[in-house]
Amino acid sequence: MHGVVVLAGIALLAACAGKVEPQIQYVRVEVPVQVPCRAPEVAVPAWATAGLLKSDSLEVKARALLAERRQRIGYERMLEAAIDACR
Repeated sequence: MHGVVVLAGIALLAACAGKVEPQIQYVRVEVPVQVPCRAPEVAVPAWATAGLLKSDSLEVKARALLAERRQRIGYERMLEAAIDACR
């Protein structure tokens, strides 16, 4: 019986001697991170029709409307550029 205990002890020591320490290995994992957009703020222009009076002539009003249309087109392009900068 004493021999069985000695054999069991030797088997346990042999099992422990064969164990290798686990190696620590670092792996780089790239994960997309959401960041806030830093686009410049687009200022609203002073619209050409803002200063029109009821008494202004039809020609003055038409010119102001055409000028404001061009202003709005430019303003929209600036807004789109700011949005595209965040993509």
